[in-house]
Amino acid sequence: MRAVDLIRKKRDGGALSGEEISFLVEGNLKGTVPDYQLAAFLMAVYNRGMSEEETISLTKAMAAPGRNLDLGGIQGVKIDKHSTGGVGDKTNLVLAPLMAAMGLKMPSIAGRGLGHTGGTIDKLASIPGLRTDVTGGEVVEEIKNVGFSICGQTGEIGPVDRKLYALRDATATVESTALVAASIMSKKLSEGLDALVLDVKTGSGGFMRSLDEARALARLMVDIGNGAGIKTVAVITDMDAPLGRTVGNALEVKESISALKGRFAPDFLEVTMTLAAWMLHLADSVSEETTPQRLSEHLLKRYRDEAWDYIEHGDAFKKFVEFIDARGGNPEAAFNQGLLPKALHIKPVLSPWNGYIKRMDAFATGQASMLLGAGRATMEDGIDPAAGIVIGKKPGDAVRAEEPFATFYTNRPETLAMAEEVFLSGIEISDREPAKRKLIHEVILPS
Repeated sequence: MRAVDLIRKKRDGGALSGEEISFLVEGNLKGTVPDYQLAAFLMAVYNRGMSEEETISLTKAMAAPGRNLDLGGIQGVKIDKHSTGGVGDKTNLVLAPLMAAMGLKMPSIAGRGLGHTGGTIDKLASIPGLRTDVTGGEVVEEIKNVGFSICGQTGEIGPVDRKLYALRDATATVESTALVAASIMSKKLSEGLDALVLDVKTGSGGFMRSLDEARALARLMVDIGNGAGIKTVAVITDMDAPLGRTVGNALEVKESISALKGRFAPDFLEVTMTLAAWMLHLADSVSEETTPQRLSEHLLKRYRDEAWDYIEHGDAFKKFVEFIDARGGNPEAAFNQGLLPKALHIKPVLSPWNGYIKRMDAFATGQASMLLGAGRATMEDGIDPAAGIVIGKKPGDAVRAEEPFATFYTNRPETLAMAEEVFLSGIEISDREPAKRKLIHEVILPS
């Protein structure tokens, strides 16, 4: 078997067997299949696609035994929530401590931001002293003692996906549905989960721009998860506009801390509590050994109310502080947000118009935030944890000319003019109050 023959086969539209896919993945790890050949394979997949069987084989090869977390000795339901990425998406910073406070165990392998999308690991890295480079053993101890862990991929945790993601970034193949599904689900299969809720974003700020693309990705990942014995559902949520009031790492940590104290932006609250409800529903289905069914409005409200009690009484916030302390971070940062990184240059963005905000394009907002220093164009780029945008007005809000409706934070003042131009290019104004934006599009259940 030769890598060049397998690349040619996929390039010409052929289907690869599980053995052939494993040969390429394992060969790259061992050094017998060089990066340039694996990059050629990724481009062939991007152009030709993969069948569901091929995608499952790739997922399994990426999550091969020996690179998994061993959570067998930990009691309780192990559950995770994973987002396909967006702008201002900070839900895991609330959901992980919330689920831990409610008695569930949440291991979460997360990523760093790239392009217009943010990354959970970058957000955590903005907390003074907090380590993001942890070992598998440390992750297991955190889950035992704190109830949750959020960690990145290392040479020990998710090494194949880490390598493939860097190559996908370098070869412009990130958006392939099969490669996105394999990337996400290989990490989830390595976590030792009982249940998984997928937050599949659709809209200008997500990888899946159309609802049909989001459905296809969601269905594929749900089938992979359930086929591997993990009770899995996908919630398709809107990413046409940024989620919440902040975009940028330290700014999003501040907003998450406020949320853990019960102060949510309305859209952030709806998405977070809906995902929390589905996580609790799946946890019950694991305990009761039943197949997850569609939630009635009554059950959805019951689960949301139950989760809210743990926010309102401070239990979830206490778990977040416990996590910061366990990671070597300064827990005082959760109480005194002035300890988080601060930008030297702050600029209000004034509205050029009168009317109602009909649209605030998430992609444009993410691009503007990246220009300010909050994001990276390549995985090797550095970021400024203090940079970003605070959004004062959201779609549906009225705005007057010369009224500040966003604020930019940066340590790169030379980027302010361009960032403002990009941000304003994504704003659409209407004379009439627009219809309320739909945040939860649909839920994909096991087949």
